[in-house]
Amino acid sequence: MMELQRSAALRFFLGFLLLSMANGRFVVEKNSLRVTSPDKIKGTYDSAIGNFGIPQYGGSMAGAVVYPKENQKGCKEFSEFGITFKSSPGALPTFVLVDRGDCFFALKVWNAQKAGASAVLVADNIEEALITMDSPEEDGSTSKYIENITIPSALIEKRFGEILKKAISAGDMVNVNLDWREAVPHPDDRVEYELWTNSNDECGVKCDMLMEFMKDFRGASQILEKGGYTQFTPHYITWYCPRAFTLSKQCKSQCINHGRYCAPDPEQDFSSGYDGKDVVLENLRQLCVFRVVNETKKPWVWWDYVTDFQIRCPMKEKKYNKECADGVIKSLGLDIKKIENCMGDPNADSENTVLKEEQDAQVGKGTRGDVTILPTVVVNNRQYRGKLEKGAVLKAICSGFEETTEPAVCLSTDVETNECLDNNGGCWQDKAANLTACKDTFRGRVCECPLVDGVQFKGDGYTTCEASGPGRCKVNNGGCWHEARDGHAFTACTDNGEVQCQCPPGFKGDGVKSCEDIDECKERKACQCPDCSCKNTWGSYDCSCSGNLLYIRDQDTCISKSSGGGKSSAWVAVWVILIGLAMAAGGAYLVYKYRLRSYMDSEIRAIMAQYMPLDSQAEVPNHVNEERA
Repeated sequence: MMELQRSAALRFFLGFLLLSMANGRFVVEKNSLRVTSPDKIKGTYDSAIGNFGIPQYGGSMAGAVVYPKENQKGCKEFSEFGITFKSSPGALPTFVLVDRGDCFFALKVWNAQKAGASAVLVADNIEEALITMDSPEEDGSTSKYIENITIPSALIEKRFGEILKKAISAGDMVNVNLDWREAVPHPDDRVEYELWTNSNDECGVKCDMLMEFMKDFRGASQILEKGGYTQFTPHYITWYCPRAFTLSKQCKSQCINHGRYCAPDPEQDFSSGYDGKDVVLENLRQLCVFRVVNETKKPWVWWDYVTDFQIRCPMKEKKYNKECADGVIKSLGLDIKKIENCMGDPNADSENTVLKEEQDAQVGKGTRGDVTILPTVVVNNRQYRGKLEKGAVLKAICSGFEETTEPAVCLSTDVETNECLDNNGGCWQDKAANLTACKDTFRGRVCECPLVDGVQFKGDGYTTCEASGPGRCKVNNGGCWHEARDGHAFTACTDNGEVQCQCPPGFKGDGVKSCEDIDECKERKACQCPDCSCKNTWGSYDCSCSGNLLYIRDQDTCISKSSGGGKSSAWVAVWVILIGLAMAAGGAYLVYKYRLRSYMDSEIRAIMAQYMPLDSQAEVPNHVNEERA
């Protein structure tokens, strides 16, 4: 009975899913495949990127094509036939050509990878337009190898496959170059990317993979958003219920807003567990969380909500509900009322603005086709193809930046090439100053003269880089000679904006590698006066005069020093002046003391006369009254 219900659920949703996509447009994401030898088949051909493994977005890969004599469809392990594709040291990597048919695309690639292949080309078996090689619905058997595929793969047209086989059978060495550099547009220093996802966590291995990716990619995405390097937008796929089934039990349990927005039953069983409408409501809530946090200029908080919801509110623990979601919202300090207002009424017989925009966005525009695969990453309006894994997706996003504008997160250990570690990438280097023109990018290294402490180095980046402009002498002395001895330092760098090194006065040399001290005494450039004697020092010289003479350097001459008698006279004069000053100070003090005492006595008598007059005392002058008058 349960199996019948599952089958009914699958048939029901497959039916209206196909109806909703009838007018859709699927665009195959391609990369360029260029044959470099033999000459007779040289040229560029289209190939469709496989939706598993790890394509080298932003880069390219050269290899030699091999078509096995046995197991040509690659459906069995090549070890059973004693076949290996491991390249010998110094040889090009091996690209294995296999035929389409009899088993999953992913299994062909997995078998070739185990045998040592670096990439796989699958030749179509019918004449048709290229399609995307998608991974099969994952179950216990397929998940063991799909998540472990790490090499890139591509589907090629049947006609081109026949051309390659013919050249290989003729004994020609077939070399090709897979190029992903234009798979993602990279017009400027900001990348716009989308993640089409789903809140359902009970859809098997694919849901587990999506949840794991969300947790792993959260940190990198938040760094990119906080730095303003990217503009991220989450999206959710919904389908509508055919009008004829709107009132059916299936539509009512899987849809909201009277069949306008639906999702498949999580357990594919209408009689138990959660319903599709529960998934639609949580998808809507997550969209509204993004809108609210985006309004507060903190779009990266969306990643906190969805990862916290996955951890705290899983379906298997029966916590996938509004109460648990509200707890997560409160813990992040978000406005629940704003989110609820954004969600609207799920029971209304009307359009929901948020979900209507999502359905419109599913339809492809420009170079991007319809979004039909979950999960899907879209980078600069191009759908990503490959394994949903942090390093692979980050590499695709980083390939969307204009070259050399990638943020530091693009040079993480997951994606950086580390070419500068090997012989400095062949770029200019100043080991003494620890400076290099080599820059690692996820595309590979570039040789560009560096900017150090505001000083720009100029040159070709490969053989020369020289400091230029004001301040150049601060950086490794501008690449000029410098030396210090006995507390004296000299440099050949002059901070006048010129890219030249000139030995300072007192030295001679090229100014770059060496400046040697000039012996001014031997070259008679100093101490020319008759009474002078010269002694050379490093970078300078010392002159002295004979007898009682003093050397004046500016005039290069000797003058007489003062005599000892003169010194004695000077000391006598000093003492006379000091004694005179002391006597003057003492006299001034006595005069001041006498006058002050006399003045105070007269004042005291005047005051006493006013209050206690004496008959025998004559009238005392009152200085106070005199002053007031």
